Amino acid sequence: MVHRMKHNIASYITQTFVTYCVIGLLALVLASCGSTDPASSTTATIPTQVPVNGFGPSTNHVHSLLALPGHILLLAAHYGTFRSADGGATWQQVSGGSHQLMQGLMDYSLVGSPLDSQRFYMLTQVAVNPHPGTLGLYTSADQGRSWKLAIPTANLTSGTIFFVAAGNDTPQEVYVYLQSLGALGLKVSLDAGQHFSSTGTLPFGLILGMLAIPDAPGHLLAYGSDGMASSNDGGIHWQVMRGITGGIFSLTTAGPHKSIYASGDSGVYVSNDEGATFTLVHTLTKKEDNPQAAYGTLTVSPTEQDVLYSKTGTAVYRSSDGGRTWQALPHISGNLTSVAIDPLNASQVYLSLSYPTEVYRFNKSSGMWSSLTPKA
Repeated sequence: MVHRMKHNIASYITQTFVTYCVIGLLALVLASCGSTDPASSTTATIPTQVPVNGFGPSTNHVHSLLALPGHILLLAAHYGTFRSADGGATWQQVSGGSHQLMQGLMDYSLVGSPLDSQRFYMLTQVAVNPHPGTLGLYTSADQGRSWKLAIPTANLTSGTIFFVAAGNDTPQEVYVYLQSLGALGLKVSLDAGQHFSSTGTLPFGLILGMLAIPDAPGHLLAYGSDGMASSNDGGIHWQVMRGITGGIFSLTTAGPHKSIYASGDSGVYVSNDEGATFTLVHTLTKKEDNPQAAYGTLTVSPTEQDVLYSKTGTAVYRSSDGGRTWQALPHISGNLTSVAIDPLNASQVYLSLSYPTEVYRFNKSSGMWSSLTPKA
């Protein structure tokens, strides 16, 4: 069993927990990029494409969008990662570009440490061939400005690292899931991804994501199409959560000792006892005229724990009562992908679109979407 030490986290910044909202649908992300095995994608060479905007060609699409304190945005896409330090007014490509780290790779499963607002982790796969970049887990110690390779994928598996999740013991604790190993696929590192060891056997053959409960070292929730399971010892032992019907594909929380929300086949669940139990608060219906028939990933405000955002394939929704009722935001056309809430303003939300990649901001006071997409 991995020895875990308790640490002082008085400086904990709750806003970083918005990063967890993007993990749950990675299965769909990887499938949409052609394969869950990077080896199989090496047979196809993608020709040079003309940029349609500052995010690149029309085929570019988004895998993760994070909103951080200080009006910082991080956007991980098929053709590189982009960073804005001024709320989307200007953007800088920080990886995947010509002569940059991760050149020729796609970036996905971008998450931040709940214990260090500067520490981030990100996975890569093949985007184009030839690609000088090395497939693997990358980490940043300066809030996404620069990155370094923590460990090559080949050191862990001949397949794919399915997702990465930050731990809740130290900023250097990070988990990865190797889909090819099934119930034995969850690994943990205590040195920011340089070395990994095995955890215990999961109760499910496949999981879609994992959430480390804030301010509770070793307390983890894993979820997928078979439901949800809990561990209190860093993944060594697991117990299936009762009261969950069907699969769970999104899990998020606003921070320490705040509500935890889950979205799944049956609807929206909430836990007000730090993940001990979950209650279904919004039930999905099958009526064709119900626009809330299914929600994707949930995003919760770090400052107002009852304010959530979610989306379907064509619309974005807002709840101000902890997921019990939902109202649609004004319509925006395009392929909607990721939603992120401003950490200090629950009424301001960011939305990314794909094919081509675009970013918009919605402000409740104006009731309008405004484009943050840079020009080519």
